[in-house]
Amino acid sequence: QVQLVESGGGSVQSGGSLRLSCKATRPSNYMGWFRQTPGKEREGVAAIRVNGVTNYADSVKGRFTISQDDFKTTLYLQMNSLKPEDTAMYYCAAGNRRFPSSFSVPDLNRGDFDYWGQGTQVTVSS
Repeated sequence: QVQLVESGGGSVQSGGSLRLSCKATRPSNYMGWFRQTPGKEREGVAAIRVNGVTNYADSVKGRFTISQDDFKTTLYLQMNSLKPEDTAMYYCAAGNRRFPSSFSVPDLNRGDFDYWGQGTQVTVSS
């Protein structure tokens, strides 16, 4: 079992930055960030494997950066150039499924993540 706790959410104007953090009780094979707005499905934002391989949703590439500390128990999401459409509840997630190879990219499918945090709200105003 892995417990996850997010922090760092808040309100910011368009073009601003925020850094989300997620503390885990133990390392996982991969971790990621998802976001959800009312009436919509939870969507993957970014994911990272313990070997450092990352994946990003097209909507955030070039603006968001996912990273971990060396102990793999703290996950970060640096969000720059924020847009109103980034407004959502952001969730930290983790999983321990295996990958076919060291080159495999972590996917952004909800079903591959077994542990979830309670979420932190991000609001971007124009």
